[in-house]
Amino acid sequence: MGREVTMLQSPVDRHIVVDGVRLAYCDHGHGEPVVFVHGTPSHTVIWREVLPQVSRAGYRVVGYDLLGYGYSERPMRRDTSVTAQAALLEQLLTSLGIGEVTLVGHDIGGAVAQILATQNPDRVRRLLLIDTVSYNSWPSPTWRAIIDEQLDDHATMSATAFEAMLTEQLEMTVVDRRRMSQAVREAYLDVHRSPLGRISFFEHQVRHYDSIHTQRLTALLGRLTMPVRLLWGAEDAWQSVSYAHRLAAAIPGSTEPAVVAGAGHFLPEEAPDVVVEQVLDLLAVAAGTTAGATGHGCEGAGVEP
Repeated sequence: MGREVTMLQSPVDRHIVVDGVRLAYCDHGHGEPVVFVHGTPSHTVIWREVLPQVSRAGYRVVGYDLLGYGYSERPMRRDTSVTAQAALLEQLLTSLGIGEVTLVGHDIGGAVAQILATQNPDRVRRLLLIDTVSYNSWPSPTWRAIIDEQLDDHATMSATAFEAMLTEQLEMTVVDRRRMSQAVREAYLDVHRSPLGRISFFEHQVRHYDSIHTQRLTALLGRLTMPVRLLWGAEDAWQSVSYAHRLAAAIPGSTEPAVVAGAGHFLPEEAPDVVVEQVLDLLAVAAGTTAGATGHGCEGAGVEP
């Protein structure tokens, strides 16, 4: 895909056309399917330490870049809200021959997963939500300021100013700054280093930071009777852990949130082994039971129920 060899590689390695648009994705392993949905400002590179471990455990793992994100197409006249992304995800599953699926969603990917699971609960066997947006939790105050101050004038923003803005936001996603090293930052920044990349960031991502989509789900969360896990960074600067507890109370299939001490919003970056542990614990729960039915809880270094 023309990326620098020194850069951290995204797991996506192929493309598929779904509903007339091109999505970049990866599809590895055999067995029960697990689909991973990234958030923002991100793409499938965030799952690079998670997907191989889940695949080796005996599962088919699929990761993909949301429309307008990463290495997927960036059509300027296409709705890329989380509601539209959920509809596209369902079509992607059909195109890949996937019926029932376990979904793992991070950040706005968690909203995409919630929407699909509430609209078609029979299709979602299990659900893991990681530092997800919900209710009126987003955009965060820092992103609200960017929307208010820069969204309408983003075309005049220089490449240097854009990169400084996004770098500052990326550094907020982790508590341990070593996990957001220069190589990691480069993987997130590189997809926006063209004029189209910068325009796309604001038009496909920031312009659609709108909590109306998750507020509409409030009355529908009771449909989530499949096993559901909630995984959160205790020091998430964008999504307060209070929302994890609110979701747990509203979702019939949920256990109490697993909270990772000393971690922030980008848990797949900061604590990938904990994410893998929680994914595999959830997959051990038989579909049609509650999320804690195996007796697996939130064991693991720094993780509290």
